[in-house]
Amino acid sequence: MSNRLAAEKSPYLLQHKDNPVDWWPWCAAAFERARQSDRPVLLSIGYATCHWCHVMERESFEDAEVAALMNNTFVNIKVDREERPDIDAIYMTVCQLLTRHGGWPLTLLMTPDREPFFAATYIPKDSRQGRMGMMQLIPHVERLWRQVRPRLLQDAALIKEALTQAMAAQRRQGELSTELLDRAYRHLRQRHDAEYGGFADAPKFPPVSALRLLMLHWLRTQDPEALAMVERTLRCMRRGGIYDQVGYGFHRYSTDRTWTLPHFEKMLYDQAMLTLAYTEAFQITGQSEYRRTAQEIITYVLRDLTHPEGAFCTAEDADSEGREGKFYLWHESELQAVLGNQLFTLVRQVYNTEPAGNFLDEATRRKTGENILYRFRSDAMLSIEQAGQLTRARQLLLAARTRRIRPLRDDKVLADWNGLMIAALAYAGRVLDDEASLDAARRAASFIRNNMQTDAGALWHRWRDQEAAIAGMLDDYAFFIWGLLELYQATFEVDYLSWAFRLADICREQFTADQPGLYYLSPSDGEPLLVRPGQAHDNALPSGTAVMMMNILRLARLRSDTDMERAARAIAQQVGGSMRDSPGAYLAMLSAVNLALQPAAEVVITGDPERKDTRDMLRSVQRAYAPHAVLIFRPDGGTDTQVTRVLPKTAQFNSNDGAPLAYVCKDFSCQAPTSDVGEVLARLKVANESPPA
Repeated sequence: MSNRLAAEKSPYLLQHKDNPVDWWPWCAAAFERARQSDRPVLLSIGYATCHWCHVMERESFEDAEVAALMNNTFVNIKVDREERPDIDAIYMTVCQLLTRHGGWPLTLLMTPDREPFFAATYIPKDSRQGRMGMMQLIPHVERLWRQVRPRLLQDAALIKEALTQAMAAQRRQGELSTELLDRAYRHLRQRHDAEYGGFADAPKFPPVSALRLLMLHWLRTQDPEALAMVERTLRCMRRGGIYDQVGYGFHRYSTDRTWTLPHFEKMLYDQAMLTLAYTEAFQITGQSEYRRTAQEIITYVLRDLTHPEGAFCTAEDADSEGREGKFYLWHESELQAVLGNQLFTLVRQVYNTEPAGNFLDEATRRKTGENILYRFRSDAMLSIEQAGQLTRARQLLLAARTRRIRPLRDDKVLADWNGLMIAALAYAGRVLDDEASLDAARRAASFIRNNMQTDAGALWHRWRDQEAAIAGMLDDYAFFIWGLLELYQATFEVDYLSWAFRLADICREQFTADQPGLYYLSPSDGEPLLVRPGQAHDNALPSGTAVMMMNILRLARLRSDTDMERAARAIAQQVGGSMRDSPGAYLAMLSAVNLALQPAAEVVITGDPERKDTRDMLRSVQRAYAPHAVLIFRPDGGTDTQVTRVLPKTAQFNSNDGAPLAYVCKDFSCQAPTSDVGEVLARLKVANESPPA
C-alpha cells in the first residue's frame, strides 16, 4: 500500500510513495503525531534527480528491516529541498555546523518541536568504513530517547542556539570599497587551477559566479589575467565530460580535476547560469566557441527541459535503469556499430575513447568498460572535412541514444529557476540575434503570469500537474524579476518592466526586516520555522539577496531613483565584513557591489521602431558587453505613453523626426544626443570603465 506521499505533487516525494516507511510530508500534523506518540522525528531531505538519494532509498527505505525500525522509532518526514529551500537552508546549516560538510540526502533527527540533535547526509543500511548504518543507528537513538532524553534535549537546545548565532554571523557589517573587489580577485587567482581552470581540485562545480565576477573585474581594471582565468575555465568545461558532447547541456559537476568524469544529473539552473557566462564571454572576446556553446545549451533546454505548456522543467536524473550515467556512456563496440569504421576512427581520436573504457565509476573507482566522450582539442585543429564528419557522427549518436531508456525528468516548474532561464534566454537572444530564444523566454513568462500568480499578484513557488502551491520565496521574486528585466532589455516591451517594479514592491514588503538591507528566504506571513532563514552567501545558486540587490540597482537606474540606489547599497553593507573575511562565499554579492560602486550608466534611445537605422542602433547597443548600463527605448508613436508612465523621466527625450537619437547618461547626467552608433558605443565604453564613485 502507498503511504501518505501518494497525495503529493513533488516527483521526489512520489518516488517514495511505495516505500514500506510510513512517510509523512512536512506538515503540522506530522509533528503533532510525534508529540502525541512521544517519538523523535526523522527528517529526510533530497530531490528527484539526486543519485545518492536513490542509493539510500534502495538500501534502506525500500528495505523491510530498516523500514520496520524507522516506523517503530520515529515519525518519518520527507521533504523535497527544491520545493522547500527554506527548510533545507535551516537544516543544511545544522548539518554543516555538526559535521563540517553537507549534501543530499540530508538526514536529521529532531524533537517534536523541530529542534535537531543529530545530522548526517547519506547513511548506509549497515555500518561500514567508520560510518554508522541505519540498522545500528536507529536502536542506539531509541535507547538514548528512552534513557537519557534530557541530554538529547539539551543538545538540541544548544544546536538551535548555535544555528541562530550562525545565521546572525553571516551578517557582519562593513563599508563597500574596491578593496573588497580586489581581495576577491586575489582569492580567486590564488585558487585558480592554471592547467584545467576552475577554482578547486575535485570535485569541481561550474563556477559561474566566480567567472562573472572576473569578467566584471576585467572590465574595471583591464587585467588580462582575469579574462584568461575565465577563458581557460570555459574552454576546459566545454571540452570535458561534464559537457554532454552528444546531446548538449552541462552535467551538475565533475568528480575529478580535469572536468572529465561527471556526476550526470542535469539541472535547469546550471544551464541558465552557464548560458549567461558563455554569452558574456562571447561578447567580450568574439570567440565563436563561446557563442556556439551558449546556443547548444539552449538547444538542449528547448528540446529536453521544456514543459509542453511553455515553462521549464527542473532537472534530469543522473540514473537510468538503476545505474548512474548509463544513458550517456558508450562501449566502443556500440560506437562502431552506430558510426561505421571511418566515423568511429575519427570519434575515437577526438573524444578519447578506449577499448577497455575510459569511464571510472565514482563509487568503486573502477573502470566499467564504457566511455564518456570528452575532448581537449578545439575545432580549429580539425579540417573542414573532419568537422563535417564529426557533426554527422554526433547526429548519428544522438539518434541512437534517443532509443535508450531516458533518465527521469523532474517536470515540476519552479518560479525561481524559470526566472533564471528566462534571464539567460532573453540575454542570449538579444546578444546572439536569436528570436527563438526570446520567444521561449516570453512563453515561460506568460506561463508564470497565467499559472503561478495569486490574484493579488504574488508568486507561487511550485507548479505541477495543474496545481500551483507553496508561497513564493525570496529566490522566486529575485530570479524572476531578473528574468523580467532581461526581457525588457531584449524586447522593450514595457509590461515586463512594470511587472518587475510591482514584484519588487511585494518583495520589499514580504522579505525585508526592520533593519535596512536584511532579506529573509521565507515571506513574513509564512509558516513559522525553527528560525527564519536569511542568506546572503552563495550556494549552488547565487544568493537571492545578491540578485535582489542587483535588481534594485537596475530598477533605481531605470527610474533615476537615488533613494532606491542607496537602499540597494545598504543590502551589501550588512555583509561587508563577511565579504571581506570570506570573499569566496559572496561572489554574487560582490558582483552587485561592483555595479554599486560604478557610476550609474544609462542609454536612452528614441526613434521610430519601424526604421532600420533605429533597429540597427538598438541591436548594436544590445550586443555590447555593458553590465553597468541600463538601456531604455522610447519609441515614437502610440506606445510612447506606456514608457513615460513607467519611466516618467523619458518624457524629456525626443527623437529627430523619427530618426534615432541616443542619450548616454552617467550619474543621472546626460550628454548631448547623437545619431552615430560608433559614438554611442564609445561613450558607453567610457561610462562603463569610469573609476568608482
